[in-house]
Amino acid sequence: MAQWYSQPQQPALARCYRHQDQETGVRCARCDRPICPACMVPAAVGYQCPECAGGAAAARANRATRPRTITGAALTANTRVVTSVLLALNLVVFVAVLAGGDDLVLDLSLLGHAQEWYTWEWRGVADGEWYRLLTSAFLHQEIWHIAFNMLGLWFLGPQLEAALGRVRFTALYLISALGGSTLFYVLAPQNESALGASGAIFGLFGATAVLARRLRMEMRPILTLLAVNLVITFVMSGIAWQAHIGGLVAGAAVTFGMVHAPRKGRLLVQAGTCAVVLAVLLTAIALRTSALLGS
Repeated sequence: MAQWYSQPQQPALARCYRHQDQETGVRCARCDRPICPACMVPAAVGYQCPECAGGAAAARANRATRPRTITGAALTANTRVVTSVLLALNLVVFVAVLAGGDDLVLDLSLLGHAQEWYTWEWRGVADGEWYRLLTSAFLHQEIWHIAFNMLGLWFLGPQLEAALGRVRFTALYLISALGGSTLFYVLAPQNESALGASGAIFGLFGATAVLARRLRMEMRPILTLLAVNLVITFVMSGIAWQAHIGGLVAGAAVTFGMVHAPRKGRLLVQAGTCAVVLAVLLTAIALRTSALLGS
């Protein structure tokens, strides 16, 4: 018995959503609408329809023309995010210290190189505990100490965070803290310890002065405030002036590079400024460590 086979019919091609008389097998990579050769706009992957391609171009143009700060950072509605996080970290550590964290202070405060009298074991940055250079900047034991530092952070932080952007402000704060710790480590006696966010806060003072100068703002208020704090630094006893000066210089240097970077290659210049300051600090730390271990 013979069998007959019929040729299967080919499915009809879709018609272009803009030109109904044009059949096509190509679809927009974004919205999946059928598009004919006249409507195909080359994209990174496949083709897009004119509407999707136009929307992408508009989005790119919007990003390019979006208002930015003097350092190139995008404007944000909340300019206290990083400031609040830093303040919260300091407060959490302070509460931990009040709750009986004497060992926390012993383990995290800034100490160059000294022996514990009851174990005769060496401790400090020179003994490999480099983390102390940053952890000490989040430690406070006295209520007046943390109150003074957090007050400075709350008043100076949001303005700098708004002008520099969150990432740059975070870099400024941490590098200033490291700058303060580094100068203390280099100049102070090796068996003296220090703690507190004062180095970072003085970095914010220096940054504010540089930013005000760059924006041609009235300089007298910030210079007066800075002068008063410097007088307190050198008049009162028990204050690590090295940390204050180190943070001030590091913060001013980082901010100068950020606000004076040219528009072309701005990010590279800003990152390079931070890298140079960090390189100077790390070199100073390495030299001091070598001197302490060699003595």
